[in-house]
Amino acid sequence: MINQKSMSERLIDIINIILLGLLALMMLFPFYYILTISFTSYEEYKLSELILWPDRWVTDAYTYILNSKEFIHSIGVTIYVTVVGSLANIILTATMAYAITRNIWGQKVFLFLVLFTFIFNAGMIPTYLIVKATGLINSYWALIIPGAINSFNLIVIRQFILSIPNELNEAALIDGANDLQIFTRIVLPLSKPALAAFGLFYAVGHWNTYFNAILYLNEPSKWTVQVILRQIVILNDTTNSLASAARDAAKSGILPPGETIGMAAILLATLPILIVYPFLQKHFAKGVMLGSVKG
Repeated sequence: MINQKSMSERLIDIINIILLGLLALMMLFPFYYILTISFTSYEEYKLSELILWPDRWVTDAYTYILNSKEFIHSIGVTIYVTVVGSLANIILTATMAYAITRNIWGQKVFLFLVLFTFIFNAGMIPTYLIVKATGLINSYWALIIPGAINSFNLIVIRQFILSIPNELNEAALIDGANDLQIFTRIVLPLSKPALAAFGLFYAVGHWNTYFNAILYLNEPSKWTVQVILRQIVILNDTTNSLASAARDAAKSGILPPGETIGMAAILLATLPILIVYPFLQKHFAKGVMLGSVKG
């Protein structure tokens, strides 16, 4: 027989749906508001305090931003840092995770020393001095190498590798495979869900980084898109040509105000991550469930 829900259970389900729906609307409203402001005309933006649906949808802000060499260049820089950084993160994290699963003498001591240095770091100033001493200042590698391995990701991927049946490794050893072959042909293919999930974490972290870019990159031409957004939205710095042009456009009334351009820039900077996520959603859903179900 099919168990039918009682009236109280149905009522609870309805309340949960309503509450979760309201929560989802609260989360989506800021994004929707940014979207509407970015498509609002200059005249309507100046006359209205709260715009929920523009009377006339215009693309002047997007046209202006896409014609900005600074913003387009910062997008390219961010894509480069994200792709190269994420690949370096995944390769180094997976390699070290596999290395510390091997049965070697002093394994526990070595694992403790490795994790201790990752969890208890020295802080910003010693890290900056090390980056400076190694000649990475004003280099994109300064955004990649210092945080190449995340301790939490390392632990979780290590546990995932340990969950792979040891019989597969033993069979490969009998067939004459070495550790590198076992790692590339057995461990990596079976670890795709974990690598995809943490690869997405690494990619989002690189895409959203701005503090390290401000700290280590001295030339504005090397700034990432988040630094450009910071100049537009928060600082409105006159030294930044995009922010200055946005202010001049707002004063003249010919082009959209700086706030509209800032909203459009935020959407354009968020769009690549929104495009990539659906392709990784299948593996991401499996990866975030690591360790929650055994067997």
